[in-house]
Amino acid sequence: MTRVLIPADAGARAVGAGSLARAVAAEAAARGSPLDLVRNGSRGLYWLEPLLEVATPAGRVGYGPVTAADVPGLFAAGFLEGGPHAKALGPVEQIPFLARQNRITFARSGVIDPLSLADYRAHGGLKGLERTLSLGPAATIEEVVRSGLRGRGGAGFPTGIKWRTVAEAAGPRKYVVCNADEGDSGTYSDRMLMEGDPFALIEGMLIAALAVGAGRGYVYVRSEYPQAVATLERALTLARADGLLGERSSALPRAFDIELRIGAGAYVCGEETSMLESIEGRRGEVRAKPPLPAHRGLFGCPTVINNLVSLATIPPILASGGEAYAALGFGRSRGTMPIQLAGNVRFGGLYEAPFGVSLGALVEEIGGGTASGRPVRAVQVGGPLGAYFPPALFDTPFDYEAFAERNGLIGHGGVVVFDDTVDMARQARFAMEFCAIESCGKCTPCRIGSRRGVEVVDRIIAGIEPAKNLGLLRELCETMRHGSLCALGGFTPYPVESALDHFGEDFARPRRAAA
Repeated sequence: MTRVLIPADAGARAVGAGSLARAVAAEAAARGSPLDLVRNGSRGLYWLEPLLEVATPAGRVGYGPVTAADVPGLFAAGFLEGGPHAKALGPVEQIPFLARQNRITFARSGVIDPLSLADYRAHGGLKGLERTLSLGPAATIEEVVRSGLRGRGGAGFPTGIKWRTVAEAAGPRKYVVCNADEGDSGTYSDRMLMEGDPFALIEGMLIAALAVGAGRGYVYVRSEYPQAVATLERALTLARADGLLGERSSALPRAFDIELRIGAGAYVCGEETSMLESIEGRRGEVRAKPPLPAHRGLFGCPTVINNLVSLATIPPILASGGEAYAALGFGRSRGTMPIQLAGNVRFGGLYEAPFGVSLGALVEEIGGGTASGRPVRAVQVGGPLGAYFPPALFDTPFDYEAFAERNGLIGHGGVVVFDDTVDMARQARFAMEFCAIESCGKCTPCRIGSRRGVEVVDRIIAGIEPAKNLGLLRELCETMRHGSLCALGGFTPYPVESALDHFGEDFARPRRAAA
């Protein structure tokens, strides 16, 4: 029976993948052509969604973007045998955007049935856990240390060092918490993994639990991801039925289970201590440090907190060895990074590659420039609190230290492209307004400084005492950077100051203030 794959990924569903799947099933039934219709995850080539794939003896052949109206023509063209059609893309693995990637974390995304443990195992799943069981906790942690893996949520802290700290900490219980509160603009890698390869996260959390001696795990997901939540809930149920999780778990020497906690969408809960407050049932407010969560975290116990991409990268590291992973990358940034291209870009999608690729190559070569066809003027990397880089800085390698040297940050790997119609003064205003709306309110520099920032930018835009207000805006950024309790207020100066530094002309022409 021919296998046909149509993504159930939220991005693909948003452009008609659901109606396409129904149309394919109905047409196959009407023609008496039995097929195995699989709702897979997305490959991350979002300009080609909905991407329909058919498994042929020569490999998987793609068609896209396909609509329900194309279905009769596809059957007539013999697409079940990989036949020619106007929407034919040829072998999917040879599509240039995909072919030049080095997929490790996302190796199975879009390839397997995300809710089939048999598929997961057939594509290398659970090999990392098997090796972990043979190595033992201490050697597992050292393998992660050797890999050079750093937190993929934005902070870039070495994962193995964090695990070692928790393993050595004393406490009545220990926890593993996955931070899947993906709130940065232009990012979707967490969602893609939850919808396309959820067992990778489960395996990564099992390995972390064995390494540090944890008995329970939590995944904190934002409520805006209902499809991801449903897929992950189903995957957890299947993992319990298989004996991987639960009181009768056969995967670990001790019982280990994972619970989902759904956040209400507060951006500040992406900060690890605010997330812990939310999981514990309180308002999401930042905790002062020390103590660090590794010593006193969830419910006062030592806690490993990792981003979802970090945890999903652990299984292939253990399966192939830390040194193999560390052999990839640039400088102190080892391994690969799932870079998410979004905004005004021709080829928007997820691109996993070793650290070191230049920002210009990502935007111009891989992303294909702007979707509008106009010149690129600015690129924001690292979410709404990331710096804006002009084309003059496009030689910057995608690397934690390289971005820091140029007053930027990688964050969660989101890259948002703007053409030459963007007003950078209004983008600076947006950063301050975003901070004001999302602030938990605990510290004055973030709570009050961001509101005053909106007012100051409005005066600059209106041409009111520009020199005085530009100086005041710089001082306000300095206060927020050094006085804020967490990165929400502390990072807001990145987009504001980069807009001032690289696009000063937009602050020098008076116009009506934003509404």
